[in-house]
Amino acid sequence: MARDGSPRSSGTSRTPSRRRLLRLAGGGLALVALTAGTVGCDEGAVDVEDPGSAGGEQPKGDGEKPGDGGATGGDGKAPKPLWTKTTSAETYGDNDELVVAAGVVIASGSPLAALDTATGRQKWSLPGGTVPGAPLLLGKDTLYLADGRFDGTVTGYDPASGKETWRSRLGKDYRQPQPIAVDEKQVYVIAEILEDDGSSKTNVIAALDGTTGRIAWKEQRDLGTVQNGIHAAVRGRRLVYTDFKKNLTVRDTATGGQVWTRKTTETNYGFFAVHEDLVIVPQGRKLQAFDLSDGREKWSLEASDLALFREPAVLEDVLYVADSVKTLRAVDPRSGKLLWQSEALADAGLQVPRQYVKAGGTLYGATDLDEKGGVIALDAKTGEVRWTFNDGSGDHHAWLVATDGERVFALHGSKLHALPV
Repeated sequence: MARDGSPRSSGTSRTPSRRRLLRLAGGGLALVALTAGTVGCDEGAVDVEDPGSAGGEQPKGDGEKPGDGGATGGDGKAPKPLWTKTTSAETYGDNDELVVAAGVVIASGSPLAALDTATGRQKWSLPGGTVPGAPLLLGKDTLYLADGRFDGTVTGYDPASGKETWRSRLGKDYRQPQPIAVDEKQVYVIAEILEDDGSSKTNVIAALDGTTGRIAWKEQRDLGTVQNGIHAAVRGRRLVYTDFKKNLTVRDTATGGQVWTRKTTETNYGFFAVHEDLVIVPQGRKLQAFDLSDGREKWSLEASDLALFREPAVLEDVLYVADSVKTLRAVDPRSGKLLWQSEALADAGLQVPRQYVKAGGTLYGATDLDEKGGVIALDAKTGEVRWTFNDGSGDHHAWLVATDGERVFALHGSKLHALPV
């Protein structure tokens, strides 16, 4: 499962972008119907495009062809893409709208297309696409998707072939169930509860058996909670999630019973990180770690007076988090001990990353804004900037990043780039 995880403009702004608000609202819209089980294979549907400039330092047409790899060493230049494709991506800036599994990379869109990680050639597609704002959820070698039909259906697909392998139905009394988390036994979903007049005032959280699709349990959430802006993770007997109403809630995965809940700040609109038995949440100037079992605070960090913590990520047992004044920190997630702190982002005049992946000794960050942003490669041991990649398109969409360990995939609007690591 890959789901840890925006808003913003730059600096200390706390106003969500229009794309962020659309993404959060999109969870309740059924604009695209997913045609389950319909798989198309069109190897020639996408073409190689001009990769544009890299980091503002390599002008278009500089003679280096896609696939040459470019310079990845100490010259400060970003590598040239191995390939670049125009995709059907319809993203809203959330981290789970670009995923890699089973040799394919998939960007949320309509149709939903899977591209070969090595060549960029299309392997399969689902004509109906994805429900806007819903995640691409990976777990148990399955890609789980929300279904645009109004019959409470959730569907799972083989990411390698695009063939349907699993299906569950909550029933006609529920609308738009969205998968939010998965573990070895169950798939967890949020859905609206329909009233007799077709409206919805409440929603339900449910666990579906990952083998049979049967409902293991379902619990109605409190009046006033919403199914939009959900971010979730599972650790053992604990399901933890946030929503757009600033609720942080932990439930027992076996029974669905609520273990504890608390209010959070609006910072990051619900993004958090989970490590072992801790959930780590940005709360303005504070970064706080709570015990998943009882909600007790285990440790906290404070930023400077004018700084707000941004989205955290735990990668290979290290917590990475930046703040709004562009200080990047590496932290021991168990204790909150600072491992290193870097001002390299501020020194280079770069945007703050909102999403991170790691390959080898390099940390890759994707930014929300395009100018002085894109994909930033940093030394994972020091935070020093190695290079930045930008496609020069000026597209207003947030950047998204994913990796298979051999390549880094950067999505910007409808352009998907494969970069060498």
